[in-house]
Amino acid sequence: MIIDNSAQSLGSMPLLFLYEGMPKRKNHVSKSALTLKKIFGAIASFLIALGTPLLVVLKLLFSLTIEAGAISLNILAAYFNLILHFLLTINTLLLKATASGRSLLAHFIPRLPKKPLLRRQAKRHPLLAAPPPQKKPLTLPNLARITPRLSLPHPSISLASLASRVSFPAPRPQFLLTISLCFFLLTTFASLQAYLFLTSLPNPHLLTQNTSPVTTKIYDRHGTLLYQFYKDQNRTPIALTNLPPYVSQSVIAIEDKNFYHHPGFDSEAIARAALANSSGTAVQGGSTITQQLIKLKLLTPEKTVIRKIKEVILAFWAERLYTKNQILEMYLNEVPFGGQTYGIEAAAETYFKKPARNLTLAEAALLAALPKAPTTLSPFGSLDKAKERQSSVLNAMVSQNYLTAPEAAQAKSEPLKIAPLETEIKAPHFVMFVKGYLQKKYGPDVLDHGLQVITTLDYPLYESATALLKKGVTAQKYLHVGNGAALITNPKTGEILTMTGSIDYFDSPSDGQVNLTTAERSPGSSIKPLNYALAFERGLLNPSSPIDDIPTAFRVPGQPVYLPQNYDGRFHGRIPARVALGSSYNIPAVKTLEKNGVINFLQFATNLGITSFSDPDRYGLSLTLGGGEVKMTDLATAYSSFANQGEKVDLNPIIQIKNYKGNILESNTSNQFTRRSDSEGGPLATGNSRVLSPRTAFLVSDILADDRARTPAFGPRSNLNIPGHTVSVKTGTTETKRDNWTIGYSFGPDPRLAAVWVGNNDNTPMSPYLESGNTGAAAIWNPIMALLLKDQPNSPIPKPSNLTEVKICALTNTLPCENCPNITTEYFTPGTEPKVACHLIKDDLEKFRSARINRP
Repeated sequence: MIIDNSAQSLGSMPLLFLYEGMPKRKNHVSKSALTLKKIFGAIASFLIALGTPLLVVLKLLFSLTIEAGAISLNILAAYFNLILHFLLTINTLLLKATASGRSLLAHFIPRLPKKPLLRRQAKRHPLLAAPPPQKKPLTLPNLARITPRLSLPHPSISLASLASRVSFPAPRPQFLLTISLCFFLLTTFASLQAYLFLTSLPNPHLLTQNTSPVTTKIYDRHGTLLYQFYKDQNRTPIALTNLPPYVSQSVIAIEDKNFYHHPGFDSEAIARAALANSSGTAVQGGSTITQQLIKLKLLTPEKTVIRKIKEVILAFWAERLYTKNQILEMYLNEVPFGGQTYGIEAAAETYFKKPARNLTLAEAALLAALPKAPTTLSPFGSLDKAKERQSSVLNAMVSQNYLTAPEAAQAKSEPLKIAPLETEIKAPHFVMFVKGYLQKKYGPDVLDHGLQVITTLDYPLYESATALLKKGVTAQKYLHVGNGAALITNPKTGEILTMTGSIDYFDSPSDGQVNLTTAERSPGSSIKPLNYALAFERGLLNPSSPIDDIPTAFRVPGQPVYLPQNYDGRFHGRIPARVALGSSYNIPAVKTLEKNGVINFLQFATNLGITSFSDPDRYGLSLTLGGGEVKMTDLATAYSSFANQGEKVDLNPIIQIKNYKGNILESNTSNQFTRRSDSEGGPLATGNSRVLSPRTAFLVSDILADDRARTPAFGPRSNLNIPGHTVSVKTGTTETKRDNWTIGYSFGPDPRLAAVWVGNNDNTPMSPYLESGNTGAAAIWNPIMALLLKDQPNSPIPKPSNLTEVKICALTNTLPCENCPNITTEYFTPGTEPKVACHLIKDDLEKFRSARINRP
């Protein structure tokens, strides 16, 4: 056996058996045989090189399918079968090529002369010059049939003797080598380009990974849509099973009638589109629903031939990974319907103000008409054109047996009620508050994730409270009241029931979009209950502790002398802490803060929920009179600890959050805590913290609900009274009348807390005649609180078990005596009650009366 290394390098290995039995000859004798060997080697190299790019492509497709993570055993078997079939085909071609060479030799063998011919005689030999005619053409099938009958070496002649007798014109070896090398490089380059092209394609597995933005919707607690957030695309995914059958049928009828029969692309449609575009430069038409889905989600929208090729390849691939219904569902949720409306659910809500599951046949047909040209066919601007296209959709459904002609005719005659184009937002300040909450908790892009947010807002209550707020502000224009804000919560659960940040969100000149329930404003005296609570908690005071309300100069190192004044410009002598807090006198409050210490008070207020107090060096004794700005939401949180027997409950705007697939991300459907039977012990519920003892919380609430304690300052019939109900309430007014507050809360199993602020966004002072507790915020708070407690039974303040009631003389804070003019009942912790009775005589009474200094 003779093996020529040069020939083997050209790919002639499959032809080696052709030369078995050939004796070794001299070099000049075997040149013809070597030439034959190189010819057939070149043919083999050509066939092998031709198969290289195909093998690369098959291997790449197989690897990409594995990476997609969605390959099935059937697809895997199909790829293996395809590769095996290709390899067998290449092998068969090579065998047939070698068999053809042997048959050609056998054709000449019987007619060769017995003696060697000279080269010039061979040229004139009739058999060599003109081969005899054959009965059948010498084709590959014929060669394949005759090949088994041939064997080498021939019984009468060998290839060596044939080569010694016949001289063929020898091709140049360099030429064959060059051709083979060039073809190999060409196929290698083509294979590389195919590899790069296929690796540049996006993975169809990404179709199920919803990368398109999905609209986030905000609802109130009753299911009323407040607003929906989206950037460029308003989209709400919906399952195909939740749609009426005629919705998908109408889309298939007009967009892709062969949807359930083609492999992802429609050859006839592509051919028609190619013919239609052969004379122009635009690329149009021919896209199936699968191709449209690929274009919408995985490819760019440019119209080029390369993009179309990618589209076809990916569509074919996607059809191997997903069912037809899965593809149809993804398409219906992705396709544009005009403007910022994407997907069938958003389209139904935009054009008909109803969910897609409630669409009629006529409405479904109209929506199916829009994807072809959403702008041109928009029902908002071109209803007649849209109805013409709707008629085409219905006709297509009839021709494809989805409908009968009478059903189509009835749908065509049905009047269409197109909803007006509007972007409405309900409770805008609250909606934006929820938006900030979501972005802070779930990230800045959360609004594109299709959340379904059920909030705590009670929209009917919001409308009523907002109407009362607007009415109250308008009625007090004469007092230079320009704006107002209101917040209603359930202090037991922290749920925000209403939030109105200003009377007109859309009043841009007055900064109506500023949410004054979350803006930092001076609280005035509404911060005083926290100051007295700290003193009660530390045992520095009790409600009966006497405090002298007299002119006092407070000296703080490094600060000027501080000379506070009372709201009414007068001094009231020695008064109990109950009256000092109830009537909101300033000098006793400053004295109490001096006892507590500013640093201690800042820490205590922060624990109760005040988040705006920062650098302690910024604050002094005026802090208890409103010298530090706070948020209404923080103040409501702090007051909730008084209503909840010392347990702070953070405000909560959320009942439940779901993603667009229906998975629950957050749920607050139950109350945040359950009251303890033992007011002094027991574990706290998760998410809450004890910041006060129940004793302190009760004492503060009791003072704020004591009408007798506030009567000296506000009178007996102020707007702080809610007839028939126990309500703890406190006002706050800044010295310059730039801010006026009223905040109060009720008790019982379903309590309410209401806070109202009035003022001006530009900090313009209100009228000096504004009377806190009667006008301003109190005049608005009163009807709001009355609305909240309407038809509700009265609930008293829950009293802890470790407090006792003792009758005392209010003038001396001792047990009463015979001459005490003011005997009252006060609460004490067991062991702290007064032990000695007063010893008042008439002369002492005159001294006490003269001690009440009244000066402007």
